[in-house]
Amino acid sequence: MEPDLLLNEVAAVSVTCVIGLQWGDEAKGKLVDLLTDEHEIVVRYQGGSNAGHTVVTGGQTYKLSLIPSGILSPNVQCVVTGGVVLNPASILQEIDALVARGIKVGKNLMLSDRAHVIFPWHIAEDRALDKSCSSGENIGTTMRGIGPCYGDKVARSFAVRLGDLYRDNFRERLEYITAAKNRSLVSLNGQTGHTQLDAEAIAREYASYAKRLAPYVGDTTAYLLDAVEAGRRVLLEGAQGALLDVDHGTFPFVTSSNSSGVGVSSGSGLPGRWITKVIGVVKAYSTRVGGGPFPTEQDNEIGQHIRDRGNEYGTVTRRPRRCGWFDAVAVRYTARLSGVDALAVMLLDVLSELPDLKICTAYEIDGRRITNFPSHVEDLRRSVPVYETMPGWQQDITKIRKMADLPLAARKYLDRLSQLIARPVEVVSIGPDREQTIFARPKS
Repeated sequence: MEPDLLLNEVAAVSVTCVIGLQWGDEAKGKLVDLLTDEHEIVVRYQGGSNAGHTVVTGGQTYKLSLIPSGILSPNVQCVVTGGVVLNPASILQEIDALVARGIKVGKNLMLSDRAHVIFPWHIAEDRALDKSCSSGENIGTTMRGIGPCYGDKVARSFAVRLGDLYRDNFRERLEYITAAKNRSLVSLNGQTGHTQLDAEAIAREYASYAKRLAPYVGDTTAYLLDAVEAGRRVLLEGAQGALLDVDHGTFPFVTSSNSSGVGVSSGSGLPGRWITKVIGVVKAYSTRVGGGPFPTEQDNEIGQHIRDRGNEYGTVTRRPRRCGWFDAVAVRYTARLSGVDALAVMLLDVLSELPDLKICTAYEIDGRRITNFPSHVEDLRRSVPVYETMPGWQQDITKIRKMADLPLAARKYLDRLSQLIARPVEVVSIGPDREQTIFARPKS
């Protein structure tokens, strides 16, 4: 690409972003898989192996954490950008598992040399910090070292990026970092509670990872900028959900990256001007994992019914998810925050056996009604949901393929969600298989 290329010489840009609008686990992987055929490049731009995507296709179930869901389409280029934190062992395990099942993984996968690397001390720090938490309410860490790795990224001094593994001074830096981390871990755990990290052993282990990963490593930022300027169709795949955004979510019960739409550009390296469409993904109800306030939670037989019908257990951790009614206050906030153009409502079939459905349309705090999402977690904890009740549809909808064929009550429920969030519903999922999907309008 010539450096003096004029803007009007750039080919037509088509960049679609898929973002979860709740507390994660919205079935984004299925939607990405459905949209992949219309795109040439699928990009994962934030998070780490704490995220999980489940894709069901051709009677087969695939569980992915770091590799984009587009890997299941052999002609699509998959990119993991510098906004992601990588555990080399985890991504190699994913690659090996896919190859063992006949999935092509080669030049169709590119890993950013800017991606920060998770080391054993990050996992040790995760465990130590979780033990020392005095609040008694777990923030929801998966103990995979994600938060401490992002912490080192921001602090810079002890950060190691994937490209650093191939530098001559890597071993020297590793010795310096390991010595410092041993001292800090002793402080966190006590002298008898910490097993000393062996710099030499870690160096050998990560050298072997670097050798295996070398064919995939490159400058993804330059690659994606060239791609959009050439008019290639790009699909951006978010991890977690917007309510877990470290800056704009239910802090401190959040993830360690910007998981809302505001993190797309920083994570991918693509300026916001190139993003042509944002699809917000929601469940037809609400779930969350770990601690933190959850105004519409149903810690009762209704919540358990939703959990059982929706198989609401973590893709990565298998932890049972907390379940409740749809929260339109929260989703309206995240749809605005993420610049959403249209909605995909997933797992609508899970609600099929319930006689009545509730939607939270406002909160009350100390007798005062609000429709804006609170910025402080303690205000959210004190929020009492104001519900609107709608009739359910007590029939199987998993074989329906047209919006007009859905029960009237189901269509009214979707219409009400659309009205409350002020975004059109374009996709409805009524089962785990890719065929169990209704498009309200053509995908293109």
